[in-house]
Amino acid sequence: MCQSIGMAFWVWLGTLAFAAGGALEGARRRFDLVGVLLVASVTAVGGGSVRDLVVGRLPPRALLDEGMLWFVALTGVVVFFLPRTLGTFERFLYYIDTLGLGVFAALGAAEGLSAGLGFWGTVFAGTVSGIGGGVLCDLLTGRVPGVFYRAGDFYASAAAAGSAVLYLAGSEAAVPLAAAITVLVRMSSRAFGLRLPRAQ
Repeated sequence: MCQSIGMAFWVWLGTLAFAAGGALEGARRRFDLVGVLLVASVTAVGGGSVRDLVVGRLPPRALLDEGMLWFVALTGVVVFFLPRTLGTFERFLYYIDTLGLGVFAALGAAEGLSAGLGFWGTVFAGTVSGIGGGVLCDLLTGRVPGVFYRAGDFYASAAAAGSAVLYLAGSEAAVPLAAAITVLVRMSSRAFGLRLPRAQ
């Protein structure tokens, strides 16, 4: 019971961090209120919704959680009116975003595993759960998704690593371990300036 409450806390925190990050991008692009709310919402729940489509769950779970959606909208409104103030907390948002990435990647992989997906299907379900909202945010704000070229900060790779660990463990009980692996890989990549090879 305590473990499920703790996981729910991180899901909420990660979701609201994703919403704040998406809203900040919309505000920087000088979107109107509706635009900022749209980007915040898609960033917050887009990855999990795509994952639910992959594993055959309709409607997506996030769209059934009215309480979460109201808080996502509230986060978007706050960021819309206070973008400069909240922009000073970007380092804090990075850490919360990283925790959210780890939790969502692990939970997405667990969903893939329980749906009977193989290794690559499970890794895809976990990775898209973690990064899908960010990819959609980049597209909505007119940018090439950062997961395709971001140097010195593993993001999709970190989510994939955590998802792979969960599949290899073969149990939903490994969700905390898989989340920790994702967080460790991402933060280590930034700390040591690691990068994947790029096309020449």
